[in-house]
Amino acid sequence: MLLRGVIGGTMIAHGVRHGRTLDGTARWFGSIGFRQPELQARASAAVEIGAGAALVAGAGTPLAAAAVVGTMAVATRSVHASNGFFITAEGYEYVLNLAAASVALAGLGPGRFSVDRAIGADRTLRGPAAAGVAAGLGLASAAAQLATFWRKPVPAKS
Repeated sequence: MLLRGVIGGTMIAHGVRHGRTLDGTARWFGSIGFRQPELQARASAAVEIGAGAALVAGAGTPLAAAAVVGTMAVATRSVHASNGFFITAEGYEYVLNLAAASVALAGLGPGRFSVDRAIGADRTLRGPAAAGVAAGLGLASAAAQLATFWRKPVPAKS
């Protein structure tokens, strides 16, 4: 429950921030090479809030974790990978930890106090297969989004 709350709450906070500043978020997406930046801003806010809320509730935990993994993989490739590991230099340290914790959470399962448990799905929504779903689906969705919408920006010539 603690891990669900921390990861889910973090994602909700990011989604709300993106949602409150859609114009600025869209400009930022455009500046880092995404086509259809308005769509990216809206999708980003919706996915982050939705995945975060699902994790907090423990509802469809492996799928919610996959959404976090996908979001973090897109962030890694489009923003952080070229900056090295450490977050102090805008590196991928933070996003890697959120993604890895999400895969671990999917493997551990939703826990006792969760929607998944309340509907009797917690036994099938955990373990190595659930972790594999979170990692595989997350990375596949990130690859699809990047292939469809992103091109690495070319630095302006001075």
